[in-house]
Amino acid sequence: MSAMRETMATQPALLRELLADPAPPETAAKRIAGRRVLLVGTGTSWHAANQGAWLLRAAGAEAWPVQAVDAADAGPRPGAGDALVLLSHRGTKRYTSTVLERARAEGAETVVISGRGSPDADIETSEPERSSAFTASHLGALMRLAQIAVALGADLGRIGQVPDVVEAVLDAPAPGVEPPERLLEFVGAGPNQWTAAEGALKVRETCYVATEGLSVEQLLHGPSVALREGDTLVALNGGGPGEGRLLEIARLAETCGARVHTIAATYPSELLSIFPLTAAVQRIALDCAESLGTNPDSFGRDLPGRAEALEAIEL
Repeated sequence: MSAMRETMATQPALLRELLADPAPPETAAKRIAGRRVLLVGTGTSWHAANQGAWLLRAAGAEAWPVQAVDAADAGPRPGAGDALVLLSHRGTKRYTSTVLERARAEGAETVVISGRGSPDADIETSEPERSSAFTASHLGALMRLAQIAVALGADLGRIGQVPDVVEAVLDAPAPGVEPPERLLEFVGAGPNQWTAAEGALKVRETCYVATEGLSVEQLLHGPSVALREGDTLVALNGGGPGEGRLLEIARLAETCGARVHTIAATYPSELLSIFPLTAAVQRIALDCAESLGTNPDSFGRDLPGRAEALEAIEL
C-alpha cells in the first residue's frame, strides 16, 4: 500500500482533531483582523492560498492570493499594516522562506500554517507526510483557513460536518475515472476552480498523465475547443452561482465526444464543498496511479534522471 493511500485514510480523523483545537486559528484571526491579507504559497499550497482567499473574503476580509515566487521577486508583498498568511507543508521552500523573512522585516503581521514540527509554524496541520503527493497536510491547511474565516465572522455552513462528508467520499466506490487516451481535464466554478487545479496537479505528479485544471470560463473560452473523443472531463460541482454554467460546459464536452464525469458535493455549502471535492480528486489521482502502475509517492524520482535533476534545483 502506498503512503499516499495510507495518509488519505487518516484525513477524517485529522479534520476532527483540528476542529477540536480552535485556539490557534482564533488567535491568528485576532492578529490579522482589519488588515489586508496576502495568502502566499507554492504548488498545492498555492491552490490552498486561492481557496483561503475565498474563505476569508466570506468574512469581509480583503484577501488576495499571491504566488510565493511573485511575492519574493516582484510583489505584491506584505508590508507594514498588512498581514501575511503563509502556507507551506514543511516550511522549507526557497521563495516562501524569502517572503516570510521580508514580511517580518517590513513589520507585517505573519501567520504561518504548516506541518507539525515545521520551523516558524504558528498553526500546525498534520504530521509530516511520507508521500510527495501531499493530501492530509493540504486538507488540514484548508481546515485551518476555514477556522480563521469563521473566527473572523464568516458563515461557511456546517463546518463540523466536514469530516463526515470527507469520510463518505473516501469510503464510497471509486469515482471510476480511468486514465484517458489523450487528455484528462478538470473543471470547477468559484472556489472549486482551484480544486480542479489541485486535481490536475495530483494526477500529473502521481501518474504523469497529461492533465490540466481550469475554471469554467477559462475552459470554455479556449481549451474546450480541443476536447474530443478519447479525452475525459471531470466536472467538480460544488453548487453556488456557477453550477448551471458548469453543467452547461459538461454537456458541451459530451457533445464533442469526451467522456464526462460530474462529481457533486453541494452540501454542506459551496465554500465547504472544497473539502469533499478535494478528497474526490485525490482518489482519482491515486486510482490512476495504481491503474498505470506508477509510484504515487515518489514525485518521479524513480524515473531515469529525475532524482539527479531535482537535486540540482533549489526547491
